[in-house]
Amino acid sequence: MESNPSDSIAPSNPASQPFDLIVPCAFGLEAIVKRELKGLGIEASISDSGRVSFRGSHESICRANLWLRTADRILIRVAEFPAGDFDALFDTTRDLPWGNLLPADAAFPVTGRSIKSTLTSVPACQRSVKKAIVEAMMRDHRTSELPETGPLYKVDVAIVKDVATLTIDTTGRSLHRRGYRTHISAAPLKETLASAMVMLTYWRAGRPMIDPFCGSGTIPIEAARIGRNIAPGLEREFACQAWPDFSAELWSDARSTAANQSLPPLEEKILASDIDGRVLTAARDNAIRAGVQDDIHFQAMPVHEISSKKNFGCVIANPPYGQRIGSGQSSRFDAEDQNGDGPEDWELDELYESLPAIFERLPTWSRYILTAYSNLEHAMGRAADRRRKLYNGRIECTYYQYHGPKPPPAARVNKSSSPKETETSEQTKPEPSAPEPSKPKSPWPQTPPKS
Repeated sequence: MESNPSDSIAPSNPASQPFDLIVPCAFGLEAIVKRELKGLGIEASISDSGRVSFRGSHESICRANLWLRTADRILIRVAEFPAGDFDALFDTTRDLPWGNLLPADAAFPVTGRSIKSTLTSVPACQRSVKKAIVEAMMRDHRTSELPETGPLYKVDVAIVKDVATLTIDTTGRSLHRRGYRTHISAAPLKETLASAMVMLTYWRAGRPMIDPFCGSGTIPIEAARIGRNIAPGLEREFACQAWPDFSAELWSDARSTAANQSLPPLEEKILASDIDGRVLTAARDNAIRAGVQDDIHFQAMPVHEISSKKNFGCVIANPPYGQRIGSGQSSRFDAEDQNGDGPEDWELDELYESLPAIFERLPTWSRYILTAYSNLEHAMGRAADRRRKLYNGRIECTYYQYHGPKPPPAARVNKSSSPKETETSEQTKPEPSAPEPSKPKSPWPQTPPKS
């Protein structure tokens, strides 16, 4: 979409018109992000693959940063305009009223990307945008000096098919960095993806849940925080907190409101197990920092020993699948092999073929499995009820959803952060699925963005 460059400038007055905002997310999570925003009272639209858009105030930027579980960051869209040559890029950028957004002492590094565009040199584009902003800032602030010693405003120029989009990052470190995880396993699962896995199921507080491959505990920790309505950004800082337009009072009110909405510990503890007792030590430490140590029971246990006398629970799992995040190396736990302590190779076929026998002991449970292992459905003996393409780092995975029977009305729990179930007395009817996210065509490359 092309627009008048000045149309999307948001003046620095908090009482002014809303900002145009872009919410990048992992491919496949757009509908979940949109649903999260709707839950915050924010109407949004899926503007492209891997990005959701909305218009919002300073207060809504605070809420989105504090509460979004599945998004990567919140960006202010400064302008979008044709940029087929350097003159167009420089002149249009310089003509924007940057003084309305950046104080005179702002530090404003410029990052960039160029995709299918005439301007192919990203460093040259960054220099052009930087120089244009400097000239605009000197003009708007009527100064000949820009010390860049003040708050950080990360500017990004993305040129796609000769259309430039200028954004400013309000978030800082990616939203998946909650602040609680210092111990990670050899194949870490991002907190944003773990939250999405839980939100794509019908688990809710009060219902049994098992993660038999919990590693450093990301899935059960995120589930517990969802069940207790703990805001994911409550323990971390954001870039725009240092901006003069975002007052300390605004942030204090937003954090206080979020903290007051947290719920008591779960009555039904989550079971998180792993064959490797060493990673469970890290998982327990992470759960303590996340404030949910009383909501999860960690246990060292091989997957074939998993069982439960409880009914209508959910197994949510990210088993090993023979690839390392961000590389083509084999084995999800190869890092251990360097020390000679871990298995040299995972017998993946044997592992996955053992799952049906394990799940037979949980006949009323739903199973949700994220994996890049291509023979999962063959191993399970039937097709999944629903499949979704998701990315774990840069690895393309499939989220297989096998729905168990719906619990009877008396066994259901009303409080939920998950999609609502349709009431029915048919206990054997499989649970319905959340709607598939829409898949708009995108000029962006179909690989997950870097954090």
